[in-house]
Amino acid sequence: MRIAVIGAGSWGTTLASLAARTNPVVLWARRPELAETINSTGENPEYLPGHRLPYGLRATSDPSESVEGADLLVMAVPSHGFRAVLSDLADSISPGLPVLSLTKGIEQDSLMRMTEIVAELVPDHGGDRTGVLTGPNLAREIVAGAPTAAVVGMKDAVVAAEIQAALMDPTFRIYTNPDVTGCELAGALKNVMAIAAGMAKGLGFGQNTLAALITRALAEITRLGVAMGGRSETFAGLAGMGDLIATCESDDSRNNRVGMALARGRRLDDVISEMQMVAEGVKTARPVVELADRLGIDMPIATQVVRVLHEGAHPRDAVLALMTREARTE
Repeated sequence: MRIAVIGAGSWGTTLASLAARTNPVVLWARRPELAETINSTGENPEYLPGHRLPYGLRATSDPSESVEGADLLVMAVPSHGFRAVLSDLADSISPGLPVLSLTKGIEQDSLMRMTEIVAELVPDHGGDRTGVLTGPNLAREIVAGAPTAAVVGMKDAVVAAEIQAALMDPTFRIYTNPDVTGCELAGALKNVMAIAAGMAKGLGFGQNTLAALITRALAEITRLGVAMGGRSETFAGLAGMGDLIATCESDDSRNNRVGMALARGRRLDDVISEMQMVAEGVKTARPVVELADRLGIDMPIATQVVRVLHEGAHPRDAVLALMTREARTE
């Protein structure tokens, strides 16, 4: 399977590296100098320094060249740039070419998921062949060879199985799931909750607090996800609970680090400006609450994250607001 990976950040490069062990892979980098460095040194020094990339991987900064002859298109660009990059590629995407999104976010203005953007910009593309790869997938651990698992959410079971076979290896186990909506929402929503978990850590709270937060966060994610058409079982699996635990527990999570920095008194703009990679939860929090409001879904944790990110509330005030809500059944 010839695979085109669009986006040479840490996760895009990691996935390209995994795939290139057994498949020819073309990795698209926005900046020509980065593509040249990857080809000349066999490394991506900006996002995966010290990691030798497989010989089956080649980089380019030409979008059409990256897609030419591909059997699978993998989109690994941030949500705020997804539409623009896909627009540049649209004319090169052949009908029926499977498209797999790695992006865990929601577009801010339209409140659309990435697979919905694919359907809008490439209307002749088979919707059943558009899906997501998600799960507890921290790039640094995967590159180091630590065993983990992921799930391909795609309606076309045959194509999903082909992607599963192309990407799976002894350290990266892949499952399939036809619930694209649930898998995609779970990946986007957990980033908001990871910011909340970071805030709890930054305030010095312990494991009881974190366990309670993760549990209630899962309830919130599931409520909204099911209301939007996802299956409750999906949120109890790798896409939901698995990814939520990894990003809430790990200091390698960018969203987690944002929350910790805010709780320690840092300004959001300063934190974001110092980060080389995107913390999707910052951009996704407000759209998540807007979606919840539209559907009449109660999401108190996400609401408090928005208050801290965009309304000047202190994380301690957010905790107090959550802990003093009206008593209710679980």
